[in-house]
Amino acid sequence: MFPRKMMKLRTLRQTTRLSGKRSRLRAQIGMTLLEIMIVLAIIAVVMGTLVGPKVLSLFQGSKVDTTRMVVVKIANEAYTHWSMKNSGKQCPDSLKDLEKYRNKKDSKDGWGNELIMLCGSNAPAGATTGFGILSLGPDGKQGTNDDIKSWE
Repeated sequence: MFPRKMMKLRTLRQTTRLSGKRSRLRAQIGMTLLEIMIVLAIIAVVMGTLVGPKVLSLFQGSKVDTTRMVVVKIANEAYTHWSMKNSGKQCPDSLKDLEKYRNKKDSKDGWGNELIMLCGSNAPAGATTGFGILSLGPDGKQGTNDDIKSWE
């Protein structure tokens, strides 16, 4: 009987030892709120420094592309429709005259600057119709390399 009691005692000790290890392991399985917040902060810093500038440059590029499409559409479509309706006139009085031939009523570029109409004696040399639309581009200054022209 003595060996049997020893066996039970040994088994009881092993079970207690294992359950103690299990409870310690269970306590270490989860993450604390502080650890989760630190990981999120690291992810935010990485996203802000690596991904943020790329997204902003893509957004800036889309403004350029959108403005280029708008100036070309006004010069080629809206002006063409206007000139068919007003055969006696060479130039509209303002860009407002072309609004009814466009879906959009605003005559501003992607940066909020007014578009410039060039017609008649002001017409650009490269414009085949004698009419052109100019956007001042991101810097808002005329005559710089970032100007967006309907005739180029």
